[in-house]
Amino acid sequence: MTGSTARRVMITGANRGIGLEMARQSAAMGDEVIACCRTPMEAAELMALARETDRVSILGLDVRIERDMKPIAAGFGRALDLLVCNAGVLSGRGGVQDPEQDSRAVEDTLMTNVAGVFFTARHFLPHLLAGGEQRGTAPGKLAIISSQMGSSTRAGSGAIMYRASKAAATNLARSLAVELASQNIAVGAYHPGWVQTEMGGQEAAVTPADSAAGLLQRFAALGMGSTGVFEDYTGAVIPF
Repeated sequence: MTGSTARRVMITGANRGIGLEMARQSAAMGDEVIACCRTPMEAAELMALARETDRVSILGLDVRIERDMKPIAAGFGRALDLLVCNAGVLSGRGGVQDPEQDSRAVEDTLMTNVAGVFFTARHFLPHLLAGGEQRGTAPGKLAIISSQMGSSTRAGSGAIMYRASKAAATNLARSLAVELASQNIAVGAYHPGWVQTEMGGQEAAVTPADSAAGLLQRFAALGMGSTGVFEDYTGAVIPF
């Protein structure tokens, strides 16, 4: 670690967009960042970042495949202060008649956006607990990147399976917050804003830099007094 306030942070889906920017900003703050993605050799920007700073290391991790994740997590051997479940896909932007929403696309959406969160939390939980045990402080925190598109209160049309997957991801965050409260692990779900990424499009209102900066501030503020929160990158509460 680089200093007494430095953290060890793991971010899934760190090869692009918000995940990449969170990795960049977290490392710039002095944190040790483990940046995860499915195929590191295809993550040119992430590999460039790792060459620029020794605070970023890359871990090949496909959150959909538990049988591969289990030995990776078991052999990880390091405590975590923060685990950010950011990996996500948007397979189609249409509604119920959208032909892009075929069985393969639906499976990828649900396995990445929902099961991937569950598997990552399950297998890296011991490393969040180890952070507190090693330092005599609170265990690490779990942050799940969801979306206001998963809010039933704000239900809308389009991207129907993505909306359903983010509703499930938020539900997972709430359930994990309850389950892990006895172990003092704080859990939050976060809407990153409508961000100028490959997924959000260039007409989006928020830059990746602003979204990432806001999210990192919200993670820092997360604690047992706010566990189970669902809020956006500015701290505004999102209705379920």
